Amino acid sequence: MNAAGPIVLFRPVGEAELDLIRASGWRAFPPRLPEQPIFYPVLNEEYATQIASDWNTRDRGTGYVLRFQIDAAFLRRYEVKTVGSSIHQEYWIPAEELDEFNRHIIGLIELVATYRGT
Repeated sequence: MNAAGPIVLFRPVGEAELDLIRASGWRAFPPRLPEQPIFYPVLNEEYATQIASDWNTRDRGTGYVLRFQIDAAFLRRYEVKTVGSSIHQEYWIPAEELDEFNRHIIGLIELVATYRGT
């Protein structure tokens, strides 16, 4: 029998999403926009850093890497997707399941890195 516990995940975000997370008291990710049917938390900080530093900083934007823990037993219902090289691993959480996903976050969402575009 596997014991359930926390799993550490990462989320690269831009300024607008960070503001909404901060407004939640660092406890939840905001609802997806209509054109965003999937929420993509990633499995490692290296991948999150690539997205935050390369994509979120375009046009002088700022990218952030967030770290959070989620209940492993809950996360088992989703499979890991590899979307590039072996470090490009993420979960695909349907937007309509994000509220339930948020309820399984353990503790607070943490800001671990900031990248500014030039």
